[in-house]
Amino acid sequence: MEKQKVILSNNLEETLSAAVAECERDRLFILVDVNTQHYCLPLVRDMSCLQGAQVIAIGATDENKTLQTLTEVWTALQQGGATRHSLMVNLGGGMVTDLGGFAASTFKRGLNYINIPTTLLAMVDASVGGKTGINFGGLKNEVGVFSNASSVILDTTFLKTQDDENLLSGYAEMLKHGLISNEEHWAELLSVGLDEPGRLGELVSKSVAVKERIVEQDPTEKGLRKALNLGHTVGHAFESLALQRKPVLHGYAVAYGLICELYLSAIKTGFPVDKMRQTVSFIREHYGQMAITCDDYPTLLGMMTHDKKNVAGEINFTLLGGIGDIRINQTATKEEIMEALDFYREG
Repeated sequence: MEKQKVILSNNLEETLSAAVAECERDRLFILVDVNTQHYCLPLVRDMSCLQGAQVIAIGATDENKTLQTLTEVWTALQQGGATRHSLMVNLGGGMVTDLGGFAASTFKRGLNYINIPTTLLAMVDASVGGKTGINFGGLKNEVGVFSNASSVILDTTFLKTQDDENLLSGYAEMLKHGLISNEEHWAELLSVGLDEPGRLGELVSKSVAVKERIVEQDPTEKGLRKALNLGHTVGHAFESLALQRKPVLHGYAVAYGLICELYLSAIKTGFPVDKMRQTVSFIREHYGQMAITCDDYPTLLGMMTHDKKNVAGEINFTLLGGIGDIRINQTATKEEIMEALDFYREG
């Protein structure tokens, strides 16, 4: 799989024009959701490099990251005359880049696409690294492929369209990157938070660099890339449970998952308790708590057993021995997982 080009842009029109020029294109499509159609499309619609582009709009939020929506995008491409030589620009958050990347990678066996993430979460996580997919059967990202965008263009101007909740959702993935990186990066994230918006671009750049470094070494998640799953085994279970009740943003679910998996790290792989408590305190202060009871444990455990990282039927975790000390392919007993859920609930 070719390495994708990730560009931190200070001039979106210039950067996008160059990215479009590098791709053959008999037809051009722009995929948006109803929110980015309203808030973000006007920022790019009149650019000369996008003249004649056909806009495909889909529903917003993760509830629409479905086979039905994917079919709607395939249908729009077909009716719009897309061929293997067409180009699609995905303008939106992680749902748009995940689903759009999957649609582009499978239609006519694959056409080129460019990601322009418009949320902090998509900038530091979803749009970078070549993972595409949809939710299926009530489970997160159950169906998808590894397929790199031709270019990923990061422009923090779009973050002005974000509310605090969505910024925090992205910040949870940045916190994960700090935990798997080094103490200086982790400490900076805990001390800066979102209180210094002027430093956000710098922190985004550092966060993307962590993910790029890992993905470059292991593009299809055979080993090291599993480091990026920290917080996600439990986090995806929280997110799937929330889809049945009141959906939570992906980053919030990851933050809750980090609490549980740092606890497992402390009891199983020697993660320092003081650093666990510092991180958990930051998460509790900024992300609150998703209400669960012990009656939810069997459902959550059942969802974890469907996680794509599992091997030979055992629930697979990425844990830490310390900040930056990554321990992939760790397992835990059901009793230990329930103990971690108790810790999450009780604080």
